[in-house]
Amino acid sequence: MSSNGDNGLKLKESPIENQRPLSVVVVGAGYSGIYTAIRLIQRLKNVEVNVYEQNEGVGGVWWMNRYPGVACDIPSYSYQYSFAPNPYWSSLYAPGSEIRAYLDDVATRFGAKRHIKTCHEVQRCVWDAETKTWDVKVKNLLTGQVFNKTANVLVSARGGLNDISWPKIDGLWDFKGKLMHSARWDESVDLRNKRVGVIGNGSSAIQIVPKVRALEGVKLWSFARSPTWIAAKFGDNAMTKLGLDTDSNMAYPLVLRGTEMQLASKEMFERDMKQRLKDRPDLFKAMIPSFAPGCRRLTPGPGYLESLGEDNVTVINTAIERITETGVQLASGESVELDALICATGFNTDAPPTFEVVGKSGMTLGQRWKPYMESYLSVAVDGFPNFLMVGGPNSGVGVGSLTIVLESVGDYVVKVVRKMQKEDYASIEPKAQRVADFSAMVDEYFKRTVFSDECSSWYRGGRRSGRIVALWPGSTPHCLEALRAPRWEDYDYELVVDEAGSASNALRWMGNGWSQTQVDGDASWYLDEGAVDVPEEGRPEDAAVNRWHPYSH
Repeated sequence: MSSNGDNGLKLKESPIENQRPLSVVVVGAGYSGIYTAIRLIQRLKNVEVNVYEQNEGVGGVWWMNRYPGVACDIPSYSYQYSFAPNPYWSSLYAPGSEIRAYLDDVATRFGAKRHIKTCHEVQRCVWDAETKTWDVKVKNLLTGQVFNKTANVLVSARGGLNDISWPKIDGLWDFKGKLMHSARWDESVDLRNKRVGVIGNGSSAIQIVPKVRALEGVKLWSFARSPTWIAAKFGDNAMTKLGLDTDSNMAYPLVLRGTEMQLASKEMFERDMKQRLKDRPDLFKAMIPSFAPGCRRLTPGPGYLESLGEDNVTVINTAIERITETGVQLASGESVELDALICATGFNTDAPPTFEVVGKSGMTLGQRWKPYMESYLSVAVDGFPNFLMVGGPNSGVGVGSLTIVLESVGDYVVKVVRKMQKEDYASIEPKAQRVADFSAMVDEYFKRTVFSDECSSWYRGGRRSGRIVALWPGSTPHCLEALRAPRWEDYDYELVVDEAGSASNALRWMGNGWSQTQVDGDASWYLDEGAVDVPEEGRPEDAAVNRWHPYSH
């Protein structure tokens, strides 16, 4: 039964598309921040976008890492945006300088640079429950000026590889020689004719050791307690040997326990490492891990194993007792005198953002993430409305393309902002139960993978055991499908307050009966070429459209 009486509703004087003004602050201008900025300005109208980057240029981890030999550790063709392929990579594994140049070029060509402010450090973000906005405290690192920016939506695009992890060794800061971290490399340093120590044997150390060892007059000590698998051009030769083409997504069974591919990869890597260390069987025994390939990030190591056998390289498997003013003291009592010490010890991947994020009821993100990081599908956290993450917890991949995952998450962010804008939501926040559900999925999934083997890995924050915090619980295509169509029912919402000061009719966003397409003079857009979905003629069983594809519907 309907009524023609006065219900107190006042129509919103806006077309149904409802492009109300919104402001978005994005923190970080690496792969994630650049992509998110590009899509926000491309796909949304009336949205103010400000990207704050603390470094002097764009590129994130690729701006920070400038050590000798720094390069992509997956094939270059898997490490570029889908809309901006680069045919000019100089090698299968592009050097860091080329990746920095590529990211700067993409940010410039597609308009993101206009919205990025470098040398701007976000220090604190506080949710205002009354205004339903974020108060963002920013410091201009060039001038020292501190200012506040209000945003409807806060996007953390900082990723997990920016909070430097120094080794927790007594006396580290007492060292009087040259002390460097791989992510804080001093490009002015000259290591020729020096005694150099390298702590770690992860992806950075694997790239650093061959380059530094080859310098004139260098004597190098590699402090590497943990054994590790070294993959020789894994994106190329190894994939072919395993019967795969260049599609790295097909290597997914590599990370699943007991699969034919996993077992074959272990045999192949062991055979390859034994061949490359044929003159040093002692090193081969020390290098072969008990855990399966993939538990730690697989890194191609051209020249690394060969370098360990060179006369000017000494491999130390003994634990370091402490760092002294002049070098390293081992648990065995032996001392190694050094002129330079390089810490290739990665990042704190299980830590909250370096800037403080204060959500509802004064809870910080650091407090929420005790004892471990949690999220809803890696993109949002309960208790933190209008806060989204690109490169958040459990957003990485063990095999496959990371950039396409970051694109998918960036697209998801755009959809959230558009929903808020069009449907007059003042806030959106994942239900606590959905965050708990995703955590349970994460825990259960990784039991069947090699990532849960006992190995020290940044996938679990540098620990040998415990929760996997950095990887998506599935393959790359699995992640793309999970994020393709948001499950809006997994969120709680608050409506924008109307002119009368009360909560709006939930459908007031429908506006005054007009469509923006009419205002713009293109009201028959649905007949335009490309807008009409023409089914294929012929028998249904022969129709190409019946070959299901996620993006054909």
